[in-house]
This record gives sequence, structure tokens and C-alpha cells, in this order.
Amino acid sequence: MAAVDSIPPARTAVQQPKPQALDKPSSSGNSSGSAIVQPKPQVIQQKNLGSTILVSPRQRGNPVLTSIRSIPWEYSDIPADYVLGLTTCALFLSLKYHRLHPEYIYTRIRNLQGKYNLRILLTLVDIPNHEDSLRELSKTSVVNNVTVMLCWSAAEAARYLELYKSYENANFAAIRGQQSSNYADKLVEFVTVPRSLNKSDAVALVANFGSLKNAINAEPEQLSMISGWGGIKVKRWMDAVDEPFRARKAAKRGLQPSSAPPRQFQFLDEDGDSDEAAEAEEAFTTLVREEKSTSQPVSQPREEQRPSKESSQLSEGVAAALAKLRQNG
Repeated sequence: MAAVDSIPPARTAVQQPKPQALDKPSSSGNSSGSAIVQPKPQVIQQKNLGSTILVSPRQRGNPVLTSIRSIPWEYSDIPADYVLGLTTCALFLSLKYHRLHPEYIYTRIRNLQGKYNLRILLTLVDIPNHEDSLRELSKTSVVNNVTVMLCWSAAEAARYLELYKSYENANFAAIRGQQSSNYADKLVEFVTVPRSLNKSDAVALVANFGSLKNAINAEPEQLSMISGWGGIKVKRWMDAVDEPFRARKAAKRGLQPSSAPPRQFQFLDEDGDSDEAAEAEEAFTTLVREEKSTSQPVSQPREEQRPSKESSQLSEGVAAALAKLRQNG
């Protein structure tokens, strides 16, 4: 038993596992399915302010807020006092406060640089002598690209804020005047340029004379025969059509008036327009030259008399000198 126990047991060999080869991804079309797809960047939409006016907490207690009634408003952490749109803001300033703290508004304007396209300085005029303060603010607004809006009450200031907010997305057609499209409207607009002439007067003028050319070249007696045309309307119409175009403009610029006659607003016949105008201008220029020549004072005889006296004195001196020479010789 002892001999049997002394025999050590046989050792079993430990087999190491064989390394397995990993399959490499093929470069064929199957790799497109396993490739990592990067997410596309999403376009972040700008914050839509809606129909509310954003108000800075600095404006607590301002009576302007109690006057804003047609458009809702809410407090927000903004650099300006009021935000009226994505590109529009407003700063509120009282001239009474501006006199006590003149540096306040310059600091506020400096903080708005580059943040809004339209910067409004809503100024409350609450002092009697405001000319110097407004002149200073006007210069500041020009330098810093700020629009100054004056108001004399809190209700008026609130109305300005409501209008700016309500016209935030409006186009220019709301403030553009209506332009005449047909000939009749353009004719009425032309005739009614002088004061006291209305649409009915324009229609009566063209109906009586048949065309605008005949109406412009008409005499005052013919115009007075139109119903509704009195002496004042006839005079204003004649002054408007007979007044030269460039006379006042040349006088304002300090230019010398030309010697040519002023060309007034009149219709000439197509045949011989340039020839008649040239002849009239030449005749007028000749007449002006003749008037200038005749208006000059006659000073030639006096000038001619002086040389004659001097020549006579010279001749007498020469004769005396010759007589002396003869006596001495």
C-alpha cells in the first residue's frame, strides 16, 4: 500500500486555445451600411418675439407702461428699454433727468452698438427751455445713428411704441402715396398744382379748351369765362404757367442772369420752333447791347479837347524857342 501511494499521479497537459482570426470589413458596398453617419446640423430658427413688447425692468414705475393698451407687453432682460422687433429697440429719456445726469444716455447708447439696426431715442420734453438739450441730442443721434422721437406726454410716447410694434412687418406700400396710372389722373394732378384749383376746375378747363396746350396758351379773358373760375384762380393759373423755371434757382445760387429772355412754359408749333427761338434771342441780345451803348455817358468830347489844348501849348513853346535861337544866331 505504501508503494502504491508513493507513485505520483500522471500530469495532464493543458492545451492553450488557438487564436481566432477576426474578419476584416470588406471595402465593397457592404461597408456603407456599417459606416457611422454624422448627424446634419440643424438650422436654429431665430426667436420670434410675437406681438408683445419687451420691456426692461429699469422701466418699472414709468407712466408710459400704463398708457400701452392696444399691444401686450412683458418684462425681459434686454439691453435697451423697449424691444419692438428683431431689429428695433427704443431708449426712453426724460429731458428733466437728462439735465441732472447728462452722461446717462451716452452710456446707454454705447451699450447698444451693433445690436439693433433701428435705435430709437424716445425723448419726453418735460422742461420749458429745451432748445439746447435737443440740439445736443440731435448731434449725438447723427454721430451714433440714432433716431430721435419727441413726445410731450406719456400717452404720446406709448402711442409711438405701439405704432412701431404694429408696423414691424409692414411693407413700404402703407406709407407710399398713390401714383396716377392713366392720363386723366395725371392731367388732373398737373392742373391742380396751383393753390385753390381742384379736380372740378381741371375738368372744366380741359373741357372748354379741348387740350392742355390750348388751356396754357389761353388769355385771362378766356379763362374767366369758365364757370367757377374767378379772378384769384385765373391769376394763380397764369402765374403758374407764365413763371420761368430757372429764374429763382439761379438767383438762389448767386448766378448772373443771362441776357437771353427767359423761356417760359408754353407750347410752340413743331415747325420752326428752333428758328423762331433763335431769332427772338438774337433780337433781344442786340436790343440789350444797343441800350447799354446809349446809356453810357458821353465823355469822348472832353477827352478830345484835352489833347487839342496840350498840342496848342506845345506849338507855342516851340515857336518861342526858335525865336530865341534866331536872335542869338
